[in-house]
Amino acid sequence: MSPEVIQEDQGLAEPAEVTREHRNGRRRSLIAGIAVIALAAAGIGAYQYAQAQSVRPADGGTPPWPIPADPVPGIRTAGLTAGPMGHAEHYHAHLTIFVDGEEVEVPADIGIDGDDMSPVHTHDDRGVIHVESHAKGDVFTLGQIFKQWGVTLSAGQIGALKTGNGRTLTAEVDGKPVTGDPAAIAIRPHEQISLVYGVPDPSFSPPTSFTFKPDE
Repeated sequence: MSPEVIQEDQGLAEPAEVTREHRNGRRRSLIAGIAVIALAAAGIGAYQYAQAQSVRPADGGTPPWPIPADPVPGIRTAGLTAGPMGHAEHYHAHLTIFVDGEEVEVPADIGIDGDDMSPVHTHDDRGVIHVESHAKGDVFTLGQIFKQWGVTLSAGQIGALKTGNGRTLTAEVDGKPVTGDPAAIAIRPHEQISLVYGVPDPSFSPPTSFTFKPDE
């Protein structure tokens, strides 16, 4: 029997420094393994997001609707440009969307390009639309928000969801029904805009108002 095996059979302990180095080695290996897994997961997430954006339908698809990876084309399509915040007029409105009875998030950063922004945009996911214009009296529409968002909006469609077969798309402003194309709704200070898609439910009523923050 080799000396190494005899030593193990006799229960001879390794020197303290050897045992300590063994433990440290295992700890370093464990930490490295966790780091590799985390990096791999982050890489997969970034890849999946990029893939999802690259195959995103032109109408935005079905909800939830994320913001485009590149905001510039949408800003241009809306007939707007991004730049420093305007100060001629500054007010807010609120948008709420329901699809089949479920509220759909209006994401942050619609119309935001880095440090620049279009005159009509969002900053957070509460549905608050910010109008910060360089010229007093400028009028902006709900359709311009949706174009920047990359989501189709018309009288018969929101995203990839179309009316028909018992499904409707209705719009209200401050609780009052709006007919025609909802994209043409002008954004006014402190108004509550509601869009409802799906089979009509007589027991459901969208919000008629919104509680803005004191500085909004």
